[in-house]
Parts: sequence; structure tokens; C-alpha cells
Amino acid sequence: MIKKLLLALGLLCVAALAHAAQDIRFWHAMSGPLGAQLDKLVARFNASQKEYRVVPVFQGTYDEVLASALAARKKGNAPDIVQVYEVGTADMIHSGAARPLWQVMQESGQSLEAKYVPAVSAYFSDSKGRLLALPFNTATPVLYYNRDAFRKAKLDPSKPPKTWYEMPKTLGALIEAGQSCGLTTAWPSWVLLENMSAWHNQEFATHDNGMDGGSARLSFNTRLMVRWISMLSSWQKSGYFTYAGRENQAEARFASGECAILTSSSASYSELRKGAKFDFGVAQLPYYDDFQGAPQNTLIGGAGLWIMSGRPAAEYKGVARFLAYLSKPDVQAEWHQQTGYVPITTAAYELTRKQGYYKTNPGQEIAVRQLLLKNPTKESKGIRLVEFRRIRGIIDEEMETVWGGTKTPLEALNSAVKRGNLVLDKVAKAGPR
Repeated sequence: MIKKLLLALGLLCVAALAHAAQDIRFWHAMSGPLGAQLDKLVARFNASQKEYRVVPVFQGTYDEVLASALAARKKGNAPDIVQVYEVGTADMIHSGAARPLWQVMQESGQSLEAKYVPAVSAYFSDSKGRLLALPFNTATPVLYYNRDAFRKAKLDPSKPPKTWYEMPKTLGALIEAGQSCGLTTAWPSWVLLENMSAWHNQEFATHDNGMDGGSARLSFNTRLMVRWISMLSSWQKSGYFTYAGRENQAEARFASGECAILTSSSASYSELRKGAKFDFGVAQLPYYDDFQGAPQNTLIGGAGLWIMSGRPAAEYKGVARFLAYLSKPDVQAEWHQQTGYVPITTAAYELTRKQGYYKTNPGQEIAVRQLLLKNPTKESKGIRLVEFRRIRGIIDEEMETVWGGTKTPLEALNSAVKRGNLVLDKVAKAGPR
């Protein structure tokens, strides 16, 4: 009797192990409300099936997540999925730490037939248009403006400047009406240089901005950039433009009412709406209307989900199933509406429109329209450079010499290109990591 009981218990244990869900480890950099929303999506996926259990783990900042994932891979203990910010795209490819998304999906029998927003998917695709990683939390720069300040300055609050040539008159009226700060920007390298180049269909770096896999060289010291940074410099001297810092410090200055116009990420909409005690609008980024081809499309920022190499085949099947789930229109529409990030597929965008979301949140559609304005060109698909974070730091540092009056715009741009290319040269000599 005891033998039979033990045998039965043993069989039950074997059956339980056979049906235990396969864990899929997912390292990310999302905390607070964004992390809570991500946990909801994961919990819903886990509840929808019994074969796999995605385990999300917050690992700190984007830099910390990337460093931890690469270190864990060397020890043979990498997560299955890792969230990597867009500036780390080339580093992931260069390191050989990831498997291409399209390949894992194909091997697992999962479809990637969703129609992705071209300007979003291009950033994470190879030269054949195949996705290397899944775009996830992505955004693009837009123009925020204080409608109440416009009214005070006797400006039409429904007509923000469409071109940069219209901007000085607007800024002058705002300052004349008592505004202490006219225009400011968050993330200056991303907004003022990278996106301004793409928005005007201008090259930022050779080899299709590094997207074709060649040894790219920085080349953004163009006629456009010299004109643009010179204009900003003159605005700063006139009190029209205020430099607020290298990251998102400008958003607080806009939300407080100090600055009337802000260029920043579309993903900041929800937080600005909570913090601002005034009526504000969202508009398309202005452009130079005498530049042929402008406006083109803006670039994305944010992060993608990468599949780490060296994991068991059983885990890759679960990874593929989870990422296919995240691409579903209803999931993407919810993520877009709850977080402010742009939808990665046109189906999610159309679903959001049908649900009437943009009628009450019209500013959220501006970003999608900018990305969908035109099909991306080789100058506006994205920027893929190794050590891009360091290069951005160099750009910010050089631009600060312009705001500080120690270099001319041309000198600063030439220096940024020269110093950035030294970084690229060093990486090229070192070879794959």
C-alpha cells in the first residue's frame, strides 16, 4: 500500500514538472507608473496561457540594464529579453549579444506580419528590412506651447509657429508680454541635431547614418546645422531661447509656466498634463520651409526589446509568443494610451482613432502623424553608431560652448564631429567586443 502511494505521489510530481510553466526572464528599466503598466501587460499574457511565465525584473537605468545584461551573458546567465535604449542599438549588434528577432520568430512559428510604423521599425531593422528587435517604448519630439501665454501676448492659441522663420515674431511677442523665457528644449542632441537633420532629410553620419553597417563617420556639420545653431545662438543672446540642460530639465521650466514653448519627447505629454496649471497645446515641430524635402519625418527615441543569445530553444519559443502578444493591436493601443509612447503598428494607431482617444487627447496624435508623414529615407530611418551615448555627450558639451559664448556655431559643430569621429575610430580599431 505504501509503495503504491509513493508511486502515485511520484507520478504526480513528474506530471506537475511536465506542466510547469517555462520561465522567461525579462530585464527592463521601467519603474513607477510605467513599470506598473508593464507589469499589467505581462500579467495578462501570463494569464492567457499556461506554457510560459514571463518574469519582469527592474534592473535600474538603461545604462545599468545594458551593462548587467552583457555581464550576465559572459557568465552564461543572461536574461531572455532585455530592454535597450535606442542609442544602444549599434552596441547590441556590435557585441553579438543578441539574436535577430525575425529569426527567432521564424524558428518558433510566430508571425511578424503586423504593419509597423515605418519610421519606428526602420530604427530596429537590418538592411533587408527585417526586425532585429521589437520596438517597444518609443516617442518622437514635438512642440509644446502655453496657450494661456499666447492669449496674454495677443497671439492666436490655435496657430503655433509652423516654420522656424515664424518663431522669432512669436517669441518676441511672448517676451514683450512679460514671459521670462520664450523657447527651451529638452534632450538637445536628440531634438536639436539628430531630429532636425532627419526632419530636413539631411545626413547626420555617412553610411546611411550608420544604418548600412559600414564604418560611419559623423557629418552633421552641414549648412543646415550651421544656420540652425547660429539662429538659436542669436535667440539666446536676445533672450528668446533658454538652455536648460542636457536631459529633460526644460520640461519643469515649461510646466512651471516659466518657458512658453518647449521642444521635447511626445512621451512627456501625460506628465506635463498633470504638472502644468495652464492650458497648453501640442504641435508639429517647425521646419525651414525653404529646405527642399522638408518636412520629412522625425526620428524615434526610447527603447526596443532584444532577445539575448545563448538561451535554450524552449525559452525562445516563449519569447516569440510573448513578443507576438505585445505586437497585437489591442495591446499596443492600450500601451500607447496609458503611457504616451507611440503605437508601433498602424493597426494600433487606427484602433486608437476608432476608440475616440484622439478627440480628447489630440496632442497624442501629432507624434504619430510626424512619423507617418513620409516614408523614411536613408537620412531619416535612424542613427546607428557604436558608443552613441558618448557621442551625444560630446555634442552636448560642444553646444554648451556656443551657449556660453566661447565658440562659434561652426567651430563647435566641427569640433563635435572631429571628437566624435575619434571615438568611432577607436571602436573600429578595437573590433567586435
